[in-house]
Amino acid sequence: MEFTIALDVKAELGEGPIWDAARHRLLFVDIMRGHVHDFDPATGDDRVLDVHEPVSVVVPSTRGDYIIGTQSGFYRMDPADGKTTRIALVDTNIAGNRMNDGYVDSHGRFWAGTMSMMGRVHGSLYRLDPDLRVSRMISGVAVSNGIDWSPDDRLMYYVDTHTGRIDVFDFDAKTGSIANRRPLVNVPHSAGHPDGMIVDAEGFLWLALWAGSAIHRYAPDGRLDRAYPTPMSHPTKCAFGGPDLSDLYVTSASIELKGDARAAQPHAGSLFRAKPGVKGRPAHRFAG
Repeated sequence: MEFTIALDVKAELGEGPIWDAARHRLLFVDIMRGHVHDFDPATGDDRVLDVHEPVSVVVPSTRGDYIIGTQSGFYRMDPADGKTTRIALVDTNIAGNRMNDGYVDSHGRFWAGTMSMMGRVHGSLYRLDPDLRVSRMISGVAVSNGIDWSPDDRLMYYVDTHTGRIDVFDFDAKTGSIANRRPLVNVPHSAGHPDGMIVDAEGFLWLALWAGSAIHRYAPDGRLDRAYPTPMSHPTKCAFGGPDLSDLYVTSASIELKGDARAAQPHAGSLFRAKPGVKGRPAHRFAG
């Protein structure tokens, strides 16, 4: 699988790509710069909305606006002018915490977690319901990261990066409850650190490996199906996009590259694209 540059954006910490099928655009963030990117692959146009604080995740809503996770909590964002309206604060009593990755389930609930920028196990995974209530679903998290669900909606997959694993839960789609956490995939430390994750139309998991220069595709039973080397050492997350969801987009980061390493990767932080030969699933919209 060949990766090409879709957008040479030079993000510090590109993350959270998601295909907005209604507008045929790819959304993603540059976390520490506080930027939400609204990219049109057909024209190459890239609008940047400035949140004025770290922003880790963006998802479209059924109302036509965006829901974002920032350093301080959940917000609505107007895609026309970038104006934000607070929904709920989270973890503001914990110094050094910020929100990280997230995704929307089949019932329109937005799941997003927090992490400590000081290396502590002070994070949590939260669920924002359509009625705007926030529930803490998992505590004792170091770096809350990739999250997605099996095509039959019976399982939820979840990454806490510092565990070096993809875990799986039993999932009740009707109530949004989770139970019976257990390891599904153990990633060797030498392979990199598990970061963003997404499930394709066949139910296989696509995992970006931070500092691992690779994307791994895992079968639903946890078996490594394919390993794709990437031209960047710090891929962060995949998203399927395009009219038939056959394009694979990958965000990346440059923030940890110094000196010779940065010179060797002049396109680190870019948005990359590939044709994996499999298709993705439409991303759900927040239903609030």
